[in-house]
Amino acid sequence: MLDDCRLIELPRHNDPRGNLSVIESGRHIPFEIKRVYYLYDVPGGSSRAGHGHRELQQFIVAMSGSFDVIVDDGHGRKKISLNRSYYGLYIPKLMWREVENFSSGAVCMVLASTMYDPDDYFHDYDEFKAQVARPHP
Repeated sequence: MLDDCRLIELPRHNDPRGNLSVIESGRHIPFEIKRVYYLYDVPGGSSRAGHGHRELQQFIVAMSGSFDVIVDDGHGRKKISLNRSYYGLYIPKLMWREVENFSSGAVCMVLASTMYDPDDYFHDYDEFKAQVARPHP
């Protein structure tokens, strides 16, 4: 399941006046975008607490600066560094994630497959691990 988390390179349109990248639902990322949120003004070197989702899929982009994303499927963990605005990290449902090591001035944008639903969250890692240990259709 960890291999389902993957970096996706976005289209880049280079121009001497500035570059442009595009993200389209179902074309560049494997879900329809229902929500966008972003983290900013995070003190350099800081971390954001981890959590998981029952149904939500995410696509995370470092719009500015850099940070690391730790993904965990309940059996293993891996760290992915994001530092280019033309790469994003796809995270499927039933994955625990943590964001850490923010550079000063970093902006972390998250595209989400669902509207906000507090019942979709795992805030307790042991509860998350128990859920992913169950068989899934």
